[in-house]
Amino acid sequence: MIMHRRQFCCNAVSAAAMVALPRAAAALDYPTRPVRLVVGFPPGSSSDIVARVMAQALSERLGHQVIVDNRSGASGNIGAELAAKAPADGYTLLFALSSNSINAALYDKLNFDFVRDFAPVGSIDRLPLVMEVNPSVPANTVPEFIAYAKANPGKINMASGGLGSPQHMAGELFQMLTGVQMLHVPYKGAGLALTDLVGGRVQVMFDVVAASIGFIKAGKLRALAICSAGRAPVLPDVPPLATYVPGFDVTAWHGIAASAATPREIVDKLNAEIEAALAMPAVIAALKQLGADPAPMPPAQFATFIAEDTARWKKVVAFAHIKAE
Repeated sequence: MIMHRRQFCCNAVSAAAMVALPRAAAALDYPTRPVRLVVGFPPGSSSDIVARVMAQALSERLGHQVIVDNRSGASGNIGAELAAKAPADGYTLLFALSSNSINAALYDKLNFDFVRDFAPVGSIDRLPLVMEVNPSVPANTVPEFIAYAKANPGKINMASGGLGSPQHMAGELFQMLTGVQMLHVPYKGAGLALTDLVGGRVQVMFDVVAASIGFIKAGKLRALAICSAGRAPVLPDVPPLATYVPGFDVTAWHGIAASAATPREIVDKLNAEIEAALAMPAVIAALKQLGADPAPMPPAQFATFIAEDTARWKKVVAFAHIKAE
């Protein structure tokens, strides 16, 4: 009886090992054909540009082409849903970004769950935002702006690239943490919002540094604070907003995610290649030109980052009573 039991256990272990072999072999061979990288925004957008930089680098490293597939619409939700429902084999990936975690908080009836239905593969970069005002605003520092805003509730126009955009959410977080009241003015794109900010038709905006740096250096906009925890090298004299508003830390970000059931071996292999690509001088130079800083993370850390980012925006959405249109 003892021998039979031992034999059964050995057979069970052997069977389990045989089942695991195909998965391990698939991971070792991966990829054997082109990989699709779904981008939820149109060609030429900042996200698309970063995606293409990474796709080229990963194509070189993986030995198979990584093809950018633009599926724009619904603030990135169309592309995200397609990637969430794709086979979990590593051949369809999502170019994930800030909007995905914001959308998870903003939309009540999505056909997927960004946190549950995706396996975070690797973080790519961070894009610092800057709190900037038109020079007509009588404030040279964040405390002066807060005092001016509280003395004029609802009279300051805050521009953004659209409802639920990183610029919008950064502004709502600022209001939540400071108690000021501003009027949100959404535009169909951050470029249009920036144009009106320079023209004085709106007074304040929380925009990516790369888009605004030329106007700031030319004196057409006044930078009050960097929205990330640390200073931006291109604006070394501009203090972090958290200096005056504890807990404020907002950056736009990009990364890559796969369908949740993707084998761990494939996720780990992709993460290693993403990190290697982010160490390539050509990739670093391309990201720096876009104002982005490489920010690699292992999958587990990236998953924690996404979960925390989504949870934070849920609090902001609830506080500001934001409804997706």
